[in-house]
Amino acid sequence: MLRYTLMRLGIFVGCLVVVWGLVYSGVAPRGLGDSNGMWIVLLSLVISAPISFVVLRKERDRASIQVAERVDRMKSNLEANRNQEDVADDAARAQGQTS
Repeated sequence: MLRYTLMRLGIFVGCLVVVWGLVYSGVAPRGLGDSNGMWIVLLSLVISAPISFVVLRKERDRASIQVAERVDRMKSNLEANRNQEDVADDAARAQGQTS
């Protein structure tokens, strides 16, 4: 998941640098008044989102499989713990009834 996040951040930073260069060279329009920085960041986000969606598809699938496996392991561990508690409780009750 960290790898996917870093790759996504890298694509955003690349878009940010390109948009910044285009705005300051006059190819892309500037923001109004003091909003130029926000304009550059928002435009970079809008451009980097579809690029990340297409380029990082395999990495996103790999990360989702890892997360799903981790959730399945946690569920099975939780179920095993519940079963251990049930067995211990049943044993204690059976021992209490025989006394």
